[in-house]
Amino acid sequence: MSRDGFQLRAFCFLDSMQPQFAAFIGTITQGDLPVEGMASLYVEMAPGNEVFRVVDVAVKGTEAKPGAQVVEREFGMFEVHSPSQADVIQAGDTVLEHLEMTVEDRVKPEIASLQVITNVDSYQAQLLNRFRRGSMLVPGETLLVVEVAPAAYINLAANEAEKGANIKIVHISSVGRFGRMWLCGSEAESLAARAAAVSALEDVSGRTA
Repeated sequence: MSRDGFQLRAFCFLDSMQPQFAAFIGTITQGDLPVEGMASLYVEMAPGNEVFRVVDVAVKGTEAKPGAQVVEREFGMFEVHSPSQADVIQAGDTVLEHLEMTVEDRVKPEIASLQVITNVDSYQAQLLNRFRRGSMLVPGETLLVVEVAPAAYINLAANEAEKGANIKIVHISSVGRFGRMWLCGSEAESLAARAAAVSALEDVSGRTA
């Protein structure tokens, strides 16, 4: 559903940021730094410039702090977080009330690509490590690559994958038409991470884009 041309693309609540996920977000955020255990909310919308108005509503009405406020070619995305889940839930409720929408007006995530690459070659590892912001991918490990739309939902996938498996976060990109993540570890743990990520995305309700 859209209102006056506005589209709520993603509305994504994280109940508890995992250690690696929080640490990775800390390397890319331009706002308030989150830490492990905080609750977080990611909201993606179109047109992109609407993000400024909506962030203002979220932070004025609650104690949640903004970590990201991004506008790219097509969409806008923001993130708020707090040690209190109640503060983040209130921020989400405030945003939805302002937009005169419900959580069901968001777009349901769709997995565009899902790959498990075993025994990663040394040259492939070197190429990927040049673009990482997280852990090193070591040759011989298994690489999990996930691509999802709308992009902001990749944060939910990464956080839940870390909950469900002993993996390393290599990189997460959650801005643009697609969100992408690279995780690595043993083959068994990468498969467990895949299952956790897919289950989390499939549990998100919403409308078809």
